[in-house]
Amino acid sequence: MDVLKTLLELFGVGKFVSGLSLEEMEVLSMPRSKEWKKLRSEHLVKNPCCAVCGNFKNVVPHHIVPFHQDPTKELDPDNLISLCEGDTFNCHLFFGHFRNWVRCNPNVVEDARTWKKKTEEI
Repeated sequence: MDVLKTLLELFGVGKFVSGLSLEEMEVLSMPRSKEWKKLRSEHLVKNPCCAVCGNFKNVVPHHIVPFHQDPTKELDPDNLISLCEGDTFNCHLFFGHFRNWVRCNPNVVEDARTWKKKTEEI
């Protein structure tokens, strides 16, 4: 595991992985399931806009329970929410990860709903 951490640091992701456990780093080094691309595409067809701001550009599926915390949730369609990585605001980074890719927001669905409603009221 020390070798993995050293390699990740050499490739410039040391800051990203510094807050993760050894088990989480091991999961991150595993390849995605062969079914991930299909599920990703299907999710974006059904949920093409950002759940926070309604943006249709640069929308990605975000795992509510992160893949590195529970690999069994990788292909669970109920574990995904659409968030954008927009040019002016990155809802994926801010709402999904609290401005730090290591962190995860366990309340991302509720927060997205709340902020979407707030912005619609303005």
